[in-house]
Amino acid sequence: MGAGRNRPGERRGESGTFGSMAIQPDTKDWTWVLDKQCPECGFDASAVSFTEIPALTRANASQWVEVLQRPNAATRPYPEVWSPLEYACHVRDVFRLFNTRLGLMLDEDGPRFANWDQDETAITDRYGEQDPVTVSTELVEAGDVISAAFEAVTLEQLDRTGTRSDGATFTVDSFARYFAHDPIHHIWDVSA
Repeated sequence: MGAGRNRPGERRGESGTFGSMAIQPDTKDWTWVLDKQCPECGFDASAVSFTEIPALTRANASQWVEVLQRPNAATRPYPEVWSPLEYACHVRDVFRLFNTRLGLMLDEDGPRFANWDQDETAITDRYGEQDPVTVSTELVEAGDVISAAFEAVTLEQLDRTGTRSDGATFTVDSFARYFAHDPIHHIWDVSA
């Protein structure tokens, strides 16, 4: 999972082409956000407790509703930078994916997560062509589902683990704090 401010010449999102411009996928390892404050969006995962994650997620989802009501929500600020709509589709899918992965962590001992190519998903699912009203509804619903799933985690389950396909291992606690950065960072992405 990646998260990053995109400037002309940078690209977070689709791989492949957009018009005649080659799109570069985000290949950064963002797990460092667990150890220090993000210099771009300001989120500090080390200062957030696990119990705060559901409220942060619901608050973030409501911000996306406002973003998707913008008349230019489907417009890319630059050809190589996702539109707010595309970011919202990504966040919706992050909510869904992390809910699935949290379930695996709680149900299995040390599951290894299948790789998710977020860039390919953006192309295959045509993020830029989806209906903002539908995406808004789906994003809020997915935010409520993952929030409720985090609320149901017991203290004894916080140390259960799961491993990403690249080898990064998380506890339920670190997984939740890592997760929280992505949608918060993407609100920052679309607020400039």
